[in-house]
This record gives sequence, C-alpha cells and structure tokens, in this order.
Amino acid sequence: MPVETDDELRAILDLETIAVVGCSSTTGKAAHDIPAYMQRHGYEIVPVNPYADEILGRTAVDSLADVDQAIDIVDVFRPSEEVAGIVDAVLDRDDVQVVWTQLGIEDDDAAARAEQAGLRVVQDRCLKVEHQRLV
Repeated sequence: MPVETDDELRAILDLETIAVVGCSSTTGKAAHDIPAYMQRHGYEIVPVNPYADEILGRTAVDSLADVDQAIDIVDVFRPSEEVAGIVDAVLDRDDVQVVWTQLGIEDDDAAARAEQAGLRVVQDRCLKVEHQRLV
C-alpha cells in the first residue's frame, strides 16, 4: 500500500518505535540528526548500525534481526541498492508496519514486495520534514 495522503502519513507518525537502519553516531549527518529530532519528539529510536556501539544513548544493534523489541517503522538511511536486503529482513519479522526510505532512497521492486506483504511504504521522503509539516 503506497502511502499517498497526509492522513496516511499522520497515521504513521502516530506510531512510536522506529528502527533506524544506517543510524549514524556523527552529529551533523542526516542519519544522526533526523533520528535525534524524532527522539526529542517522543519516538523510541532503535539504532541499527554494525559499526557503532551506542547512538543517541541507545545500544546500537548490528541488524534488524538483532532487534529484540517490537518495531513499528523501519527508517532507511542506506543506499537504494541495499533496500531490497533491508526489506527481506523486515519481511522476516512480524511486527513492522511501515518501511520508510529517506530522501533519495528508492527501490520500487522492494517497495512492491513490502506492500504485497501488507506493509505501508514511504519512499524518498524525509521523516523529519513530514513530522514538522503534519504534527
């Protein structure tokens, strides 16, 4: 189900737990500053980065498979060519409701697979921008 309306985006923004694939520990990078913004606005951030121990005060995990709590949204800060593998990892879970890829990140085939599995998909949009616009 491609997300197309502001009401659909608002419903997504009502969810609480965001696993951020490619979350960065470097202040000033979008992959750090956007999750930090979302965390400041009450969202639970689960950083997924195999090269970091801790990000935003949370223990970073190596992969989505290593997340041992329920996830509502998977927010992707990785190159478009990695989205298919990330969607595979999402489809191995039964808790994710939304796959969100940040600006400039798209994979229509992977998005279609996620949608066929009943997930909502947002591609090539900034979570922070949409939050600021709608909430």
